[in-house]
This record gives sequence, structure tokens and C-alpha cells, in this order.
Amino acid sequence: MKNKDVADISQLQSGSDKDLFYQGHTSCAGCPAAIAIRNMLKATGPNIIISNATSCSEIISSCYPETSWGVPYIHVAFETAAAVASGIEAALKKTKSSAKVIALAGDGGTFDIGFQSLSGMVDRGHDVLYICYSNESYSNTGVQRSSATPYGAWTTTTPVGKFSIGNQRNPKPVAEMMAVQGAPYVATASIGYLKDMERARLAVETGMWVLYEIENGKLTINMEPKGKPVADYLKAQGRFRHLAEKEISEIQRRVDEDWKGYKNRTEI
Repeated sequence: MKNKDVADISQLQSGSDKDLFYQGHTSCAGCPAAIAIRNMLKATGPNIIISNATSCSEIISSCYPETSWGVPYIHVAFETAAAVASGIEAALKKTKSSAKVIALAGDGGTFDIGFQSLSGMVDRGHDVLYICYSNESYSNTGVQRSSATPYGAWTTTTPVGKFSIGNQRNPKPVAEMMAVQGAPYVATASIGYLKDMERARLAVETGMWVLYEIENGKLTINMEPKGKPVADYLKAQGRFRHLAEKEISEIQRRVDEDWKGYKNRTEI
């Protein structure tokens, strides 16, 4: 759900805002999660409270007794980021506080384990900005498949072998599901358009990840794919390296079909 008081995201490019995600976290160099969090906090400013589900982002940033967060922060159970954020928002409203609330979770804590509390938060109409940082798998616990995992991807629970090409399901369209449920504002984003994150950018340019927003039921495409073949994106990653041309062609067909669906919805 959209928080109208969050700063304009265009400020991120200026780099003039104070860093509220401090050095010393335990992520790997260049970790997209750390980049996403740092830029998220540049956009929001300090008047924010974070409800962060157990996830990669929590593990790297808040191992007791240390923290990299420069704003009020609560580490919550895997499935409860939205539920806790709802309670914080209700308390802030009662006390007439100007602080805003962000719920932050990974794809496991959003698409799967935390889906019920997310749906409940949207249903009740809480003024919370919910952000899902998607690794497209349960990366924190061993790279198991989540319902955000792309078709054809290798994970430890969708292994590749004689009878399997990897994950055989399409990702769950959670953003669209929240829009259908009534969230007034839903959008997708990619860190590929913050700095020089070429692989994330390639996901958008090939149509593997579509950037759009849905406001009051109206779909707007924020960036169209550049017509690059999905093979460019797939062959750059080990999790897809096992795919033969037949499977790559099937993924290309699915991407093309999905893109036509998005375009048709913008013309209604």
C-alpha cells in the first residue's frame, strides 16, 4: 500500500540524502539486498519504523547485539511482518504520531509464509508501505523453491535431472493479487535501475521482470522490454545453465504471452 508521505524516489539518484543503513552489516560485497535497503531508507528519510521478517535482509543487518539500522527497527517472525506493521500503524494513528511504517520481507515471507498476514493488512486498509525483496527462492535457508521462483530454475527442492528441468511452475503474481484485493497502489521495481546492476537490468530488458504500477485498479507499464531474448538473461546464471534450447524457447513463449497480457490490460 502506498504511503503518500514517503519522499520522491527520484532523490535516490542525487546521493545527497543521509545514509540510514550503516556500514558493518554482514552481506557479501555488492549484495543487492543491502543496496535495496540503503536506497529505500534514502527515499523514506528517518521518520520511519521498520517491521522486518526473518529473511536474508534481517540476518545481514541485525545479528544481536549489533545492528546496521539507523531507524527504529523490529525483527519479527517469518510470517508476521505485515501483522506487526499493522499494529504499529494502529498505535501511531492512536497517538497521532507522524512516523510512517514499512513492512519488509523476502519472497518466502511474502509469497508463501507471510501471505495471510499481508492479505489481512491490505483487507483492513492499513497505511503501510509493504516491500517484498525477492531472491526468487528461500536463499537464507538453502535455496529452496518459493512460489516466486521462475519456471525452469534450479533450486535444492527442484533439482535438475533426467526427469526434471528444475522448477515447473510459474511465479505467483502477488503484486497483481494485492491490486485485485483492493490495495490502492501496487508497483514492481528493480535495483537494476539504481546503479550499474546489469543482470537485474537485463531481467527487465528481456521481459523476465516487468516494471509496472497499479493505482486504483489502473495498470501502468513503467518500462517496456527492449526485445532482448530471454536467453541473454538465462545463460548468465548457473541456476538456468542446464536448460536446453527447447526449454529456453518455452520460457520465451511464456514471457511473450505474459507481455501481451500486460499490454492488453493497459488498453482497456
